[in-house]
Amino acid sequence: MSSDEEDYYMDSDDDMMDDVQDEDTSDIDMDDDDDDTDFGYDFKVGSGSKHKSYQVDYTSLSQPRVEQTMKEDVDHICGIFGVDAGTASLLLRNESWNKERLIEKYMDNTTKVLVDAGAAQPEFALVRPSTTARRSARSTSKLLSFKKSSNPTSSPEQPERIPSTSFTCPICFDDSPDLKQLALHCGHAACSGCWNAYVISKIRDEGEHCIRCMTEGCALVATDEFIHDLLVGPPGSPAPTAVTPIDPSADVHENAVAFNRFNQLLVRNFVSSNPNLKFCPFPGCTNTVECSLGSGKAVLTSVVPTVKCGARGIPQDTSDLKEGVSGKATFSSALGSSGPSGGGTSIHDKEHVFCFGCPIEGDHRPVVCAVAKMWMKKCEDDSETANWIKSNTKECSQCQSTIEKNGGCNHMTCKKCKYEFCWVCMGPWSEHGTAWYSCNRYDEKGSIDARDAQSRSRASLERYLHYYNRWANHEQSAKLSLDLYLKTEKKMEDLQLTSSLTWIEVQFMRRAVDVLLSCRTTLKWTYAMGYYLARGNEKDLFEDNQRDLEKAVEDLSELLEGPMPTEVDAAAGSGSGEGGGGGGQGGQGSISELRQKVTDKTVYVQKRNEIVLDDTAQGFLDGRWRWNTSIDGFEDPADEIRVD
Repeated sequence: MSSDEEDYYMDSDDDMMDDVQDEDTSDIDMDDDDDDTDFGYDFKVGSGSKHKSYQVDYTSLSQPRVEQTMKEDVDHICGIFGVDAGTASLLLRNESWNKERLIEKYMDNTTKVLVDAGAAQPEFALVRPSTTARRSARSTSKLLSFKKSSNPTSSPEQPERIPSTSFTCPICFDDSPDLKQLALHCGHAACSGCWNAYVISKIRDEGEHCIRCMTEGCALVATDEFIHDLLVGPPGSPAPTAVTPIDPSADVHENAVAFNRFNQLLVRNFVSSNPNLKFCPFPGCTNTVECSLGSGKAVLTSVVPTVKCGARGIPQDTSDLKEGVSGKATFSSALGSSGPSGGGTSIHDKEHVFCFGCPIEGDHRPVVCAVAKMWMKKCEDDSETANWIKSNTKECSQCQSTIEKNGGCNHMTCKKCKYEFCWVCMGPWSEHGTAWYSCNRYDEKGSIDARDAQSRSRASLERYLHYYNRWANHEQSAKLSLDLYLKTEKKMEDLQLTSSLTWIEVQFMRRAVDVLLSCRTTLKWTYAMGYYLARGNEKDLFEDNQRDLEKAVEDLSELLEGPMPTEVDAAAGSGSGEGGGGGGQGGQGSISELRQKVTDKTVYVQKRNEIVLDDTAQGFLDGRWRWNTSIDGFEDPADEIRVD
């Protein structure tokens, strides 16, 4: 072992755990001690702690925390304007939750702001009464006089229940004597059943959070209180499963689900309006991340804003979630159990990692967003067929169209440009005379030039395939991560049976798998970056670090996938004989030796990964990297280093 490698090794497992988990735990400042499998799990990363060059400051927010922030904004507007919470929410949503802009516009033209938000009707468009003109006029006047009221703080809007005197619903034409009528302040009444069905359809089918009056031409929008009272009952009602909606025929469970969806839509509108907020893209996850660095385009040329949402324990897809709710399956069956507490080594128990600055899901460090998007776009062009094209086709030397030979004759005619050439030497067919089935003019200048162009094209393809195949190999390894977790879980159980180690003591296997998967993700994206890097000393150093990390990863992978020793530590120490005694199966030695090997190699692999990430991130900050093609946000490469 070299002296350099010894520097990366630790003397104890405790030191190893502190070092390996430094990135994930030391930078996290918990707000509470709740179980981390809950979705209501908020934390900050980066404040007042060690900060590596490839890390960014961010805050993970649960949906209740986002809703609390929304409520604070609504209360702020209520206090300034003297309006109720429902109206304040409509005003904020209409201005994309920009409080400063809303206040400025409201002070300039209050009526226009109210009308634009759907909180009031235009003064020139007093509604056609559905019951009595007197009631409609009074309701409209009340909405238009918020700022003039002697008591500026209005009570929350609730569905107006209009007396059912000879009323016929204009939607379903029901005229039952006991029919319940509802209307917004515009006075356009409809029965409670039609309102209930209309609101649920808007929420569930259209994903709409601004639900306007059903009457054509009416721009009034139902407030949050109206939706709440309609679907789950007035304030003070018990839990949603036991509420009594206004419509007696409504499905209580369906209404509760719709109202929950409505709240999610409001949160989504709030998050999408703030460039410093972003939803976790993991299916079924409702957590949000706040990061200030990810919203600036200029910053994204030097920083990769990789964040974690803080949620765990979510099934792999929404179908798992639905099955769990319906009783066909549970979260534990979807995630698998491991260990006495069911803590699990399942891949689904891991935190959701994604890039805040671009739509690419997952961690694409060390490469910045612009390069990652270029690489993904290039890979979308059917890279799987590139090998077949390379082996079975050639390019026309005139128009570079791809041509497949479908007969035995070497006389080829390009269908696109009608150029005639020889399939063997790629030279003009006019130079071949009558030698139609053999080529004896290999050294003609035209043939040499055509072959040179063909060679350059093939070399470019071979270069791309070199990087793509290695990128795809590590991506495939990452996709097999669930199998690796399951195999590791089985080995951890075997270790407990064949040794005196406890469940906690065999966690070194899980830590090794976590590090291995993280490093494979890093390696995958280093090949995407290497494809676009210009030749030079910086690229040579980059590839040296890449090679060292790849070798360390393969060594650790071999340790994890190798056979497990069967003897206990005591037997390994006392069982001597020819051949060294206690060597174990597969050359792994005793369990204690395996544990030490895996622990040491895990630390070394983690260190190599940090070197790659830190050096690459520092290179972006220093502007050291040079590219062989034009990349958005970077200087164009010089002609001598440009690669087609």
